[in-house]
Amino acid sequence: MGKLDGKVAIITGASRGIGAEIARVFAAEGASVICAARTMKEGEHPLEGSLETTCSGIRDAGGKATAVAVNISLPEDCERLVEETHKTYGPVDVLVNNAALAYFGPVQELPLNRWMRTWAVNIHAPFLLSNLVLEDMISRGGGSIVNISSSSAIGPGSGPYSGPGYDIGEVSYGTQKAALERFTQGLALEVYQRGVSVTCVSPSLVVPTPGTVFHKMVSGMDDPRGESPELMARATLLLATEPLDKVTGRVTYSQQILKEFGWITDGKGTGVDPKKPGSGYSQI
Repeated sequence: MGKLDGKVAIITGASRGIGAEIARVFAAEGASVICAARTMKEGEHPLEGSLETTCSGIRDAGGKATAVAVNISLPEDCERLVEETHKTYGPVDVLVNNAALAYFGPVQELPLNRWMRTWAVNIHAPFLLSNLVLEDMISRGGGSIVNISSSSAIGPGSGPYSGPGYDIGEVSYGTQKAALERFTQGLALEVYQRGVSVTCVSPSLVVPTPGTVFHKMVSGMDDPRGESPELMARATLLLATEPLDKVTGRVTYSQQILKEFGWITDGKGTGVDPKKPGSGYSQI
């Protein structure tokens, strides 16, 4: 018996990286998975990865997966994604808001259109998709929404400051991830009595993916300083399947939550260094 037997899951950003791995793990646990992203076929995007690759791999392994090409920065595409899920598999049991868009650079140099577009993907889409699937979950007495965040959500704290600082260039992305964490706990409170779990998890370490390699956050896909995407996928599975009272409202890190629940025995078992200055929901 899989942990998600008979469940229907939507995973955004499932064409590559963490999202693709979450889709594979969920399907292996019995879920019927809707894989959503913009890139349907290899070669349509400069980075390696596509919905066809993710879904064909899942089906080859005996799982159930369907690709839906959408641009979740558009409200009408979010609506179409949920409609296609209903037509293909039925009501939604699990939503994973994984898709993200980042443009790194100082605020002074960030064009307004990029600022607006990242908010549309990183905040507006998780809000709208949650809004759209909650009717399914509440009417059936349960469900899970898992939001994927980042340690960028932790701000640098108050000044004075010395040196260039780690946050320069990450203000937009970090602000949006901090907002996502606040959204997580607020929504968790709203729907708790209706049986719906809402949680948020970040990688304990940078996960080597085509995206993080492109942004030079890691040196390559085999960078030993990174964390396997499987840990994020398993942490997401844990948050999507553990009982409501054990997890809802949690803002946590992959290795931290996996070690706490005994799903891994090695690893640091923490997120960011607890001595790191700054503030954020994951440090509360």
